[in-house]
Amino acid sequence: MSPHILILGGTTEARELAAELAALRPETQVTTSLAGRVSRPGALPGDVRIGGFGGAEGLAAWLREHHVDAVVDATHPFAETITANAAQAGSATGVPVIVLRRPGWQPGPGDNWHTVDSLAQAADALPGLGRRVLLTTGRLGLAAFAHLAQLHFVVRSVEPPEPPMPPDVEVLLARGPFTVADEAALLREHRIDVVVTKDSGGAATAAKLTAAREAGVPVVVVRRPALPDGVSAVPDVAGVVERMEWLSLP
Repeated sequence: MSPHILILGGTTEARELAAELAALRPETQVTTSLAGRVSRPGALPGDVRIGGFGGAEGLAAWLREHHVDAVVDATHPFAETITANAAQAGSATGVPVIVLRRPGWQPGPGDNWHTVDSLAQAADALPGLGRRVLLTTGRLGLAAFAHLAQLHFVVRSVEPPEPPMPPDVEVLLARGPFTVADEAALLREHRIDVVVTKDSGGAATAAKLTAAREAGVPVVVVRRPALPDGVSAVPDVAGVVERMEWLSLP
């Protein structure tokens, strides 16, 4: 029986890994699981499933039923529930779990970053930093900012955000990658004086950080949640392939 790899996807790295495995290991069965939060996901090599598993127990049952040999958690760095469920399911079934996480962003000279641990802390920091906010934390979690009626928010997300939202809000639907020129123009057009972002890492949405630095605009950066105990991450697709070789997967 050919090996079966389950990729918990939704990121650029997940897509790249599925393509890499299809090229390097055509005999391997690759299944990419998507949460279903994006309405029009792009085509992927191998099999694709949509929707949740029903927590750690449901995922463990799926791993057993489908004879999965390894799980690659290539979800967003802030998908902490999925990551925790994968770790628990791997422990329960003995299936190895590899976490693929792109490196986080690091501040450079001239950056004015305010690092916080949560969206609630980001909201607390805003009144002292600016009044016109570019909010790029995704379509979920806007409730943390809903009480800030005195601030104007420009919310950018791929899909329409979910309420509750701040009362003074403007929604921009857009998908990266964005250029520095694009981001600089956005900051000027909307007179943004503070940016809020999660530390997603990667190049697709990093241009806003450069644009903010060049414009002298402060950035509130939400730290990534910690990985579960005993779980470590690899930073790229090559690291996942190397780890699979170490696991002696055919």
